[in-house]
Formats: sequence, C-alpha cells, structure tokens
Amino acid sequence: MTILKTYVFAFWVEMIFLASLITMILRARQGVKVPAVYKVAGLDAMDEAIGRCTEMGRPVHFSPGIGDVQNAQTLAAMSILGYVAKQCARYDTDLIATNRNIIVYPISEEIVKQAYSEVGKPDNFKIENVRWISDDQFAYATGVTGIMYREKPAANILVGAFWAESLIFAEVGANAGAIQISGTANTHQIPFFVAACDYCLIGEELYAASAYLSKEPVLLGSLVAQDWGKMVGVILILVGTVLASVKNPWLKNLLSK
Repeated sequence: MTILKTYVFAFWVEMIFLASLITMILRARQGVKVPAVYKVAGLDAMDEAIGRCTEMGRPVHFSPGIGDVQNAQTLAAMSILGYVAKQCARYDTDLIATNRNIIVYPISEEIVKQAYSEVGKPDNFKIENVRWISDDQFAYATGVTGIMYREKPAANILVGAFWAESLIFAEVGANAGAIQISGTANTHQIPFFVAACDYCLIGEELYAASAYLSKEPVLLGSLVAQDWGKMVGVILILVGTVLASVKNPWLKNLLSK
C-alpha cells in the first residue's frame, strides 16, 4: 500500500495525459480543428528539394543514417522516406536510397516500392536504386561519397541516427551542389549538420516529421497532446525551482504522493 500511495499523483497525471491524447485524436479524425503545429523549415523544403531534382533531371539521395531498426531515429527516418518516395514517384524523379544496416535495407526497399504502388506507378520502381553499401561505418560513408560524385544528386536528404560520418556526407553533398536537408537527435552531430546543410531538423523535430508531413489524424493528435505534456513538465520544473529556492517543499511533497 505504501508503494501505491507514492504513485497517486503520477497516476492522475497519466490519466489526464491519456484523456487529452484521446481527445485530440478524436478531434483530428472528425475533422475538428486542432492546435496548429509550428512550421518546420526543413520539412517544408522537402518538396522544394524534390522539385529541384525534377527540374534538373538529377536524382534525390536519401540516407536513414547508420542506426538499426531498434533505434527510434531510424524508424522516424523510414516514415520520412515513405513521403519522399511518394513525391519522387509522382514527379518521375529517381530516388537513390542508401543503407548501411542489412536489416534496414529490405525495409527501405519495401517502403519505396509501396510508395510507387500507392501513386499508381509500380512499374517505375527501380530496385537497383535502393542500395545496401556496407555494414562498416566508413565503408558506407565511402560508398555514399562515390555515389554523390558519380550520380550528382541535386538533393541530399540525411535523416536518422548519424555519428562521425555526418560531416563527410554533408561536405560531399555541398561539393556536389545538392540542396541538403538533414536531421538527427544525436546532439553531438547536430552542429555539423547545422554548419554544412541548408536545413536541419533538430532533435524532436525528426520525430514530429511523419505527423507534420502526412497530416494523419492519429499522429497529429498524438503530437499535440505530447507537446501539451512537455509544456506542463516545463511549468512544473520552473515552479519547482522557484519553490526550492525559497525552501518551500509543497511541490516536492505533492509529487511524492
């Protein structure tokens, strides 16, 4: 009973969050207006980058990073890949999707293939454009470098989990004259992407991308509810800091119930 008593406040907070989550999802499904999601320049530029490739007759390069399927960033990248593949299929623009992880590779292939089918152009899918390069980090980076120099994509989209290869990709893309859109939640790589790319999705913008691009009700409602939860968390931190400074234990006692 003592253990249960210590989770009363957390329980009610969770119930309130679930109620707001379900409410937002239902409102979105019914077409009722939900709070607007702020504009993300990097995501708005996706169509511009693909359109540029179409006009120039050059391909789009997409990398989901070097993480495996257990990495949340890789899963976020897969949802963005689906959107990019659909847009490329609509405009008959070649999409080169490179992969480092042998498990992510067939998933990427199936997502791109499905995207072409959904826009009614299954015969335009080129299986050779979804490529597995190598499971070695820098062998993969070298392979992508070669593709950038040989095939000169006009757009370089780098979203997912990146490590030391991030700046290699960004520098090569810049030298190839590609418009570059990057995104990662690896904080130690964000500065390199910000410095070398035209647009950069920072941290949680990567996870919000699928809801932002697809406008799918469940994803959009979930995103709004999560943002509300984060705002409440920030308010509690600020209030707690002030109360702790004046040695008032009220919030501490409330949270411990």
